[in-house]
Amino acid sequence: MAAPPSSAKAVSGPIFATLMLGRTYMDAVITPHRSLSERGFIILISVVTLANCCSAAVFVYMGALFVPFFLGLDVLAVIVAFLASFRAAKRIERVQVTARDVVVTHEAPNWSRVVWESPTAFTRVAVETEDERTVGLRLAISGREVAVAQALSPGERGEFAKALQQAIWEARQERS
Repeated sequence: MAAPPSSAKAVSGPIFATLMLGRTYMDAVITPHRSLSERGFIILISVVTLANCCSAAVFVYMGALFVPFFLGLDVLAVIVAFLASFRAAKRIERVQVTARDVVVTHEAPNWSRVVWESPTAFTRVAVETEDERTVGLRLAISGREVAVAQALSPGERGEFAKALQQAIWEARQERS
């Protein structure tokens, strides 16, 4: 006799996290600022390549045959530097606060790694200020610390610190 078809469905993603952890007081995703779009990158590389080709033509005309190779290496180095920058811009930092715990996760398109997990009741937010600017933001518990929101500007970091402190305070109130 065949078993009846199962109607169970796999639960994953944010729904799963909500079911397991209760209410989420903060789920912030922090990404680095990208000052150059892909189109801007193509335009910049085109200008650099054109300038180097013009320079190379002048040097070849003067008899310096090895200079174009170094100018080509220059273009290649600029391309590699920007590609590394674009790869780093795809990494994100995620800060989640629930009544049970605070979790900081670093994510990239092909991997995810939890770098901090601590009970909300004992987690402190340490804010380092300098000339009324927030220069550092850390989560701390029992001598352990982790820096968060490093990709933000000092002003944004200050606003994020206030929101994080508020979320932790609200999460603690739920447990009371």
